[in-house]
Amino acid sequence: MRASTRIVPIALVLVLLPLLGGCIAAIATGAVATGSSVHDRRGIGTVVDDKRIQLGAYDTLNRDKELVLKNRVMIAVYNGTMLLTGEVRTPELKARAERTVTGFEGVRRIVNEIAVMEPEGFWSNRNDNRLTARVKLALLDAVSTPGFDPTRVKVSTAHRVVYLQGMLSAEEDEIATGIARNVDGVERVVKVFEYVDE
Repeated sequence: MRASTRIVPIALVLVLLPLLGGCIAAIATGAVATGSSVHDRRGIGTVVDDKRIQLGAYDTLNRDKELVLKNRVMIAVYNGTMLLTGEVRTPELKARAERTVTGFEGVRRIVNEIAVMEPEGFWSNRNDNRLTARVKLALLDAVSTPGFDPTRVKVSTAHRVVYLQGMLSAEEDEIATGIARNVDGVERVVKVFEYVDE
């Protein structure tokens, strides 16, 4: 291969690298999530059901073009609890988003944390993804804390608000929440935990 033909792919990578930052963080944190099934307090059937519910809810939501194209609604499902986050322009759209994803078998409750506000756009969304990655990494730094398993905490972020899901003890809740609150850029932490006795 000639030197000139090698320069083009390298230049392309260098140009795209800043845009891939969020993707790389997602891949890195996805690797953590994949390994977490060993420590997950949910059964494997529940993990599969949660993923099925999430994919089905997104599929249903994507059919409502007004919700999809002019707003941002994100869905996270953990142990049958469906968490809705993001931004929509009106209270009516917030209620409509919840109605749209209601009725999936296996959903025990819906927590609608969608903010009624103007959607913040691509760069804000990208910063939210980075914030999610930073919180996950901060939780991993606490892996040596006795009695705490960071892989049991599911993290989502919307407009700099971090949402934590999981099946935790009260002590684990305190550790995870304290860590998330101290990550630079986090404006608020919302807990959507279920508690277990240990």
